[in-house]
Amino acid sequence: MKCRSISVLLTGSLVLSACTMGPNFQRPTMNTPASWGPEPQSVSQTYAGAVDTRWWQNFHDPELTSLANRLGKQNLNLQIAAERISEARSQMKAAASAGLPQANWSGSYAYRQLSSEGIFSLAEPRPGSSMNFNLYENVLSTSWDLDLFGTIRRSVEAQHANATAMLAGRRATALAAVSDLATSYMQLRGVQQQQAILKSNIALARTSLKLVKERFANGVATNLDVSQASAQLASMSADLPGLENSEAALINAISLLLAEPPRALEAELRPYSVQPPLPARVPVGFPSDLTRRRPDILQAEARLHAATAEVGVATAAFYPDITLAGNMGTESFSAADFFSLPAKQFSVGPTLNIPVFEGGRLISTLQFRKAAQREAILTWHNTVLNAWREVDDAMTAYTKAQSTYNLTQQALLQNKAAFNAAHERYRQGASDYLNVVATQAALLSSQSALSISQTRTETTLVGLYRALGGGWEYAE
Repeated sequence: MKCRSISVLLTGSLVLSACTMGPNFQRPTMNTPASWGPEPQSVSQTYAGAVDTRWWQNFHDPELTSLANRLGKQNLNLQIAAERISEARSQMKAAASAGLPQANWSGSYAYRQLSSEGIFSLAEPRPGSSMNFNLYENVLSTSWDLDLFGTIRRSVEAQHANATAMLAGRRATALAAVSDLATSYMQLRGVQQQQAILKSNIALARTSLKLVKERFANGVATNLDVSQASAQLASMSADLPGLENSEAALINAISLLLAEPPRALEAELRPYSVQPPLPARVPVGFPSDLTRRRPDILQAEARLHAATAEVGVATAAFYPDITLAGNMGTESFSAADFFSLPAKQFSVGPTLNIPVFEGGRLISTLQFRKAAQREAILTWHNTVLNAWREVDDAMTAYTKAQSTYNLTQQALLQNKAAFNAAHERYRQGASDYLNVVATQAALLSSQSALSISQTRTETTLVGLYRALGGGWEYAE
């Protein structure tokens, strides 16, 4: 009869265990535009193709590709993020273990002396018995929380969502790392190109100074011409240390991303290399794709999932909980009888726990979890809107940067022609050296401006790739 009662109770509990309290998670949605708007009319146009997962290869720079390949293995922030994923998964497994039967063994020995004036003195002693005795115990204890209303299941669901959020966080870290690497690399090559331009102009200024001194010695040029040429050479030379400092700082920034000490990559990155060319076309996908690709949106969604599951945990706390418990083992006053049949002990039965009065704790916890869920919903919507804004801003910045680059190219051609003409007129004695100084300064300015404009165009393109959310796959 007892076994039948336990069987009926167990069957009923298993049926009830199908109940899971609280709302089920539903993926949030937003109305998205059909496209990113008018296609920018520029040299490197965008189009609605699939976003590149290894977009840095579109610059066709072997050194940049090599650095990116090493980044996934060496970057410390990625390794830290991976450990956070391991932590979250371990917590999920720990939460899931609460839904499995638990078993513990204990063995003990104690020598006891009971008080002759205490409660045990009221019992009539057996012949030959004593208030002093040895007690040996050997017990295997088992328990199983039936999780009738899904407290454990919702906890596991929440921990699984947290692990998913950590994974999305690592992807966001990977995207940030490769974007920072590409940006620093573009800036490095830009600074090196500015150095090359400046050194070329310094060499030209030295040649001009030599020419002016020769003309001065022949009585053709004035002392003012010599002073102007010398000042121009000194002014150009004074700009070089600043560029060299920027170069060293950018190399160190790249070294840090690859977990290398300062100056470790100098031999690799110090040699001058031309700035990478811009890709012909840039695929940007559709706005609707952004919610399934950008790691920060996926992370916000996972946190919303976890917050929703926590509402279920708080709701289930209002309902009864049944735990099946059992003990078996032996107990004896004598070590010789420890394993004898009469020494065995056994117990089994359910424990019912019903919350009656918690002082408002359960209600407050549920209200807190619901507020956290509403906050997570708002955070998700804000994250999506911010992502759309970043893409739109990045596309505009990229388009305007290309326009600036094209206009700067035209200015460079005009300044180059003006300098050549001024230099030739001075060589022929038809003009003073002031015109040469002015046109060479304008030429140097336009050359530097073109290099800076190209760097800005490349870094804004990197920013566009980052805003689109592609590029974290290399670290998977």
